Amino acid sequence: MFKVVVEKECGCFKRSDLENNLEIASKDEALMKSIEMRDHMNQEFCGKHSFKVQETADTFVIAMSTSTSNGCCGGGCGSH
Repeated sequence: MFKVVVEKECGCFKRSDLENNLEIASKDEALMKSIEMRDHMNQEFCGKHSFKVQETADTFVIAMSTSTSNGCCGGGCGSH
């Protein structure tokens, strides 16, 4: 099994219909799903963050790649 994990759940993610910690049978499907989620998050979320996919072992991590402002979309940003 391969996992798709959102590293930090920002407020936009929490308000979305997307799910975290997905388990997918094939590596190709997990990669495709992580790219699909990343693209959706970059296009549909508030734009205060951009997201990237990182592969580590059997996990595809969707991580925040940059912050485009000093603001936060609420919940999950910054150190908690």
